[in-house]
Amino acid sequence: MRHSKVINHLGRTSSHRKAMLSNMAASLILHKRITTTTAKAKALRTFVEPIITKSKEDSTHSRRVVFSYLKDKIAVAELFRDVSPKIGERPGGYTRILKIGNRIGDNADMCILELVDYNEAMLGGEAAKTKTTRRRRTTKKKEDAVAETKAPKASKENAEKPVAKAEETSGDSVPEE
Repeated sequence: MRHSKVINHLGRTSSHRKAMLSNMAASLILHKRITTTTAKAKALRTFVEPIITKSKEDSTHSRRVVFSYLKDKIAVAELFRDVSPKIGERPGGYTRILKIGNRIGDNADMCILELVDYNEAMLGGEAAKTKTTRRRRTTKKKEDAVAETKAPKASKENAEKPVAKAEETSGDSVPEE
């Protein structure tokens, strides 16, 4: 019987589960947002939030403790250098789970797990206000329209007159009857 057993084993052995959570936590810290199943996200939340709390105190001991969980030097450096100062005032709740529906292949419930202070769209920061534009190839019609608007009208009239004079002076043209 499983009385008082609250950990979700996620269908893995304990060593596989620890390695998976360690890798996912390092990815979350490096990329600030990951897409995963809801069950894994809930398990990862309980794994990563104490690590982030531990990173608030920048000491050799806390760095070693965090490294023992993450096993990634780059992620530990990123956590202590960038993430920790940004969440210094927050008493907890460093992650957010946003459900995005079911996966097509196996209908698993999917979600986005992200660090709370790094979502500019929800915070209303500068990145949310700037609109991303795509560069598209301009067609000849658009280029001609742009050239006409930029060219002054006087030069346009002068450009048409010599063409008309050239047609009148040429003896090759046959008058129409």
